[in-house]
Amino acid sequence: MRIKSIILLGLFCCVAVFVQAQQVLDLGKNNYDDKKGLVYLQENTFEFNLHTNGAAMGLNFGTIETYYRTKFWHVSIGELKHFRQTRQSRSLQGGLGSNFRSFVFGKQNNLFVLRGGYGQKTYFSEKARTKGVAVGYSFEGGPTIGMLKPYYLILRYVNESPGSQNYRSERYTEENALRFLSNENIFGADNFLKGLSEIKFRPGLHGRVSMHFDWGSLDEFIKAIELGVMADVFLNEVPIMIESQYTPGIDNQAVFVNLFLNFQFGKRK
Repeated sequence: MRIKSIILLGLFCCVAVFVQAQQVLDLGKNNYDDKKGLVYLQENTFEFNLHTNGAAMGLNFGTIETYYRTKFWHVSIGELKHFRQTRQSRSLQGGLGSNFRSFVFGKQNNLFVLRGGYGQKTYFSEKARTKGVAVGYSFEGGPTIGMLKPYYLILRYVNESPGSQNYRSERYTEENALRFLSNENIFGADNFLKGLSEIKFRPGLHGRVSMHFDWGSLDEFIKAIELGVMADVFLNEVPIMIESQYTPGIDNQAVFVNLFLNFQFGKRK
């Protein structure tokens, strides 16, 4: 009985070793190029993403499973803007000959987003990778952390002395609503760093799907473009703009859908 058990255990080990070896051989075969004889197992890329209402920068860390399929981890940081916000500027009065920074009327917060996720890139066929441009599709998704930074404006205050005035940096509150939403009292946006210590966080999810175009897909260096659609979904409405009688038609949202153009550069190894 003991001998039979040893024989069965030996057969099981042999089968396990054979299956593992076959998987390794298949992986090497799928990643082997007849022309160059190179085997790529990983690729890392930097990306710059321009989308309908904002921009982002990110990194992708991929594992090349076959010629036509790569799975990757993604992390990026960027900004989402309200589709109604527009920038304007105003010259400083009093003959000083200088300007304040341009500002967005009716804006309450900047929304920055930190995204992390997992995705897959798939080419339509193995043959496509032997041509000049490999065409495929990509999808990715995961959690999003929204970061709301208060938006500060430089507001004018007229002093009691005739003709005298001063300027203060203020964020929006119910108490200063009339002044914050009065073009006559706004002279520009404050420094970008103002309000960083007051950031509040909003949890959410994101996802994106795109067409992928890769030039030199068998090369060591990666040059690719993606065109697609992306969505960020938060648990509650995100107050980017001020909803009031002075900003008609402004509605904040919890779901942001954008078209995007993504440039990727990186290296395979």
